[in-house]
This record gives sequence, C-alpha cells and structure tokens, in this order.
Amino acid sequence: MRAYLANLAPASRKVTRQLRDAIRAAAPGSVDAFSYGIPAVAVDGRKVVWYAGWKSHSSLYPISDATRKALAGELDGRANDKGTVRFDHDAPLPAVLIRKLVKARLVELKQLEKARRSK
Repeated sequence: MRAYLANLAPASRKVTRQLRDAIRAAAPGSVDAFSYGIPAVAVDGRKVVWYAGWKSHSSLYPISDATRKALAGELDGRANDKGTVRFDHDAPLPAVLIRKLVKARLVELKQLEKARRSK
C-alpha cells in the first residue's frame, strides 16, 4: 500500500489517501488489501471495493448498476456504466457519497452471500 501511494504524483496521492480513509471509515472492521495491481479494502477476508489514483482523478470500483441508478443524482456524472466512479483531483472529495457507495456495496455482498447459502 505504501509503495503504491509513494509512486503516485502528490495531488493523486493526497486524494487517493483521502479516498482510502473515507472507504475505511464506511466499512467498520475493514483492512487494507491489494489485488489486480491496485489497493482494495476487505471485510472478513472478502474484498469490498478497489480504488486507484490516476493523473487527474482517483477511482472507486465496482459500483453496480443498481447502486449507480439509485444514487444517480448524487453521482453527478462521476460514474460510468462499467462500475467505475471517478473523483477529480481538483474538486473536494464527497465523503458522504463515498460512504453511501461503500455501504451499498456491503449490502450487495451480504445479499450475494445469503443467496449462495440458500442454494
């Protein structure tokens, strides 16, 4: 994690670290993880979301179509149809929105787990 952040440009490092902190605050008991070449946050050994820093934005993945549609008004064009939400480095990071996105993802994962157990 430290090496990943150290390799980012200063502006990207700052926003990506803030994004990580907002994600971790929204997911009690979460721990840092790493896969697909980018940082992630895991709860109970299961990865919940991934995030990454880029030249002019930081991203959060994956966001389902259902969550994207439910929060469309708040996403304000930040989300694409491939499950990515982008946060520009020149705008304040919307911590409340990030909390909603992470909480929605946690609910989705619980629902998936419940469906698997009921089969």
